[in-house]
Amino acid sequence: MKLVWCPDTASKAYIDGVRAIAGNDSADGSPELAELVAAMAGGWNAQLIVDAPDTTPPSTSSSRRPPATSLSLAAAARRTGGRYARVDVSREESDHSGSSSSATEAAMARLEAVDLLVLDARRRDAAAVLRAARPGPRGMVVVRHGIGCVRRRAPAPPWGMAAGTRVVRAAYLPIGAGGVEVLHVGVGKGPSLPTHQHSRRPSSGRGRWIHHVNHRTGEGHVFRRQ
Repeated sequence: MKLVWCPDTASKAYIDGVRAIAGNDSADGSPELAELVAAMAGGWNAQLIVDAPDTTPPSTSSSRRPPATSLSLAAAARRTGGRYARVDVSREESDHSGSSSSATEAAMARLEAVDLLVLDARRRDAAAVLRAARPGPRGMVVVRHGIGCVRRRAPAPPWGMAAGTRVVRAAYLPIGAGGVEVLHVGVGKGPSLPTHQHSRRPSSGRGRWIHHVNHRTGEGHVFRRQ
């Protein structure tokens, strides 16, 4: 079994995501990214969507705003009839487990058969989220955003997926701050991409860029084929 793309559901989930963001003026983050992940959730007919936004506490409680990606993903889950799970680890859970990574892994262990994981790379426990993600028999799609901010601090870590999984396709999309990385994760035996390609921005003259325009909305997206 494998994830199969459905353009019709992708379009409907995309519209649901746009409406969810438009209905909340205080949403934080890139609307383009939020619309993209909503379309991906619908297109892959994701039955378990895991949202792992940056959980760094704001300077004041009044400055906390809902991430645009969370709003759009929740709307997409209603479209597909799937489950939406947001990974937020409280300070009490971290203290009880001994560290935020341990608490995150415990939370992720309760989420089996993940179809789509949207991960903010700025999370302190981002590596733990990836390591503990448990894809279903169809595989899993991982969307990492905020990678540009991480690169300014330190080099991105290599793929840290769980045993029995493999990265079969990777793409970089120039969307939002620093771009977005999309990983297609397979299960079982088979070839996997080498980890040295991970999170590297494509150099000029390499690969092939594809510009796709949605003739209904007029919106364009740029993709790079590996």
